[in-house]
Amino acid sequence: MSFKRRVAALLSSRGKLEYAIHLTETGQAVQGFALLSRLAAAGDTEASFRVGRAYLNGLGAPPSLEDGARWIYQAAEAGHIEAAFVLATLYTVGLPEGFEIRTASAGLDLSHMPQVGPRHPDFHLGLRWAKIAAEAGSPDAQALLGYILTNGPEDLRDLTQARSWYDRSAAAGCSQGHLGVALSILHEAHTDEDLSAAARHLTEATKGGLGTAFDILGRMYESGSGVPRDLGKAASYFHEAAERNIVTAQARYGLMLLEGTGTPRHYGRAETWLKRAAANGDTQSAALLGDLCANGGDLPPNLVEAAKWYRLAAEQKHAGAARALGLLYLTGNGVHQDPDVAAHWFKVASEAGDAHADADFGNLILAGASATPDEKQALHARFEKAAEKGDLVGAYNLGVCFAEGVTGTKDGREAARWMQKAADGVVNAQYWYGRMLLEGRGVQPDPTQALYWMEKAADAGMAEAQVTVAGLLVDGSINGRQDHEKALTLYRKAAESGNVDAMFSLAAMYGGGHDVPENRPQAQMWFRKAAQRGNGLAQMMLGRYLVRGLAGMTDPVEGRIWLERAKAQNIRDAEAELALLDEAQPDDDD
Repeated sequence: MSFKRRVAALLSSRGKLEYAIHLTETGQAVQGFALLSRLAAAGDTEASFRVGRAYLNGLGAPPSLEDGARWIYQAAEAGHIEAAFVLATLYTVGLPEGFEIRTASAGLDLSHMPQVGPRHPDFHLGLRWAKIAAEAGSPDAQALLGYILTNGPEDLRDLTQARSWYDRSAAAGCSQGHLGVALSILHEAHTDEDLSAAARHLTEATKGGLGTAFDILGRMYESGSGVPRDLGKAASYFHEAAERNIVTAQARYGLMLLEGTGTPRHYGRAETWLKRAAANGDTQSAALLGDLCANGGDLPPNLVEAAKWYRLAAEQKHAGAARALGLLYLTGNGVHQDPDVAAHWFKVASEAGDAHADADFGNLILAGASATPDEKQALHARFEKAAEKGDLVGAYNLGVCFAEGVTGTKDGREAARWMQKAADGVVNAQYWYGRMLLEGRGVQPDPTQALYWMEKAADAGMAEAQVTVAGLLVDGSINGRQDHEKALTLYRKAAESGNVDAMFSLAAMYGGGHDVPENRPQAQMWFRKAAQRGNGLAQMMLGRYLVRGLAGMTDPVEGRIWLERAKAQNIRDAEAELALLDEAQPDDDD
């Protein structure tokens, strides 16, 4: 603006206003705000509105809801239509508790204005100001009025009037109006024509950049509702919605990138969008990220990262994530090992409906994890209710409760009764019932049936059952049945699943003296695996193998290390082996 025009502008109120607007729009917001403030103080309605908006947006002045609302209110009271719409929006979105506009003369009562705190929508005042602006022809206010009449308190709702205002707003080209019409149609859609009409309005709404419109169109193209099914378009619309911070779209687009659905597969971008969705509160995305980190995906597994995402989802009561987090604490993977914390997350998962977590939680309580009497009683009651409805996992858990006296009293007969019912479909129950039959707990001893049920559990993959059955098949203590080959197979399966006792027993069988081929290198390998996990007998045997060269190579230095470790665990033979080793060492004088 030339010097002469600036001088001319300052000679009239209108000129001053235009000059202030020019300054604001050309990067001189502070100077523009100063001039607008003087005009507003002098009673200029447009200036009052612009000062209020500047405070709300932090443009040329520090952001201030209090000052912004005060000037917007003053402009609205003076008949400024856009100010009435902004004021209606403030009331509808919500103002802090204690923020009160009393009268036009009093303005805002700021004496007790909180600086922070939750917003409290006031749809009634929002309706009042939205209606003033809507009736004056503001398309944005018409759309807002339609929203209030649709989503406000029951006493304000009027879907017929809402649709009318949405239609007027859309006819004026307002994106929010088109979105409102589309939502109204979808609310009562009965035909493909209805869905197609909604899609047309949503397409118009996307021209205004409305994330919700992009998201709904994405879902419509994904399912082929009202539009031809097109996964490419669906992915594109989800992407646009995700960029506009629509959480459901971020989650959906992330999943499409992960699976290569409608868009090229890209693990890195998928992870980025899933993380944004999870950070914005999408529990399913957080749980999925936990799974991806735990399983590795395109990258090595990262259990520390997995625990972080599982915790985020579990804290929002996601059953699967809570159980996964419990398993991490149970095994000490990615987090410190803590059965009590594991029990807590299994309880969360159980209460969220995960039946498997019921068993996990119950077994941990039975294993000694801390729980109050009330928690144990509630656990017993929940299992009893499930069992009486025919739930086999519930029957198993109830049997364990009776067997271990969770609520204070053991009842072997009731334990066996419920275990027998659960054994038809629950592997753990098959093993427990077999042990009861073997030991005569609550039932008459029946070794043949005991082996039958425990063998079923072993064949189903239960490591504890595999170890027990293998031991019985080695010594032939039930009906003289010996099967060293099957025992070796069972020990190997249990060892490969991480069972340390099975590792030791497998090594012992490979070491010789059984009806299977001797394989001392394999024996030493499995003794080492068990020794590394703290098994004292395996440490002693590994030391013996290394000192004596039983697997072909001698290493007395490492052998001594393992023997010392075994001795520290009071393994008697380890001390004898060390004594022999010391005797075999040449004297320094020789």
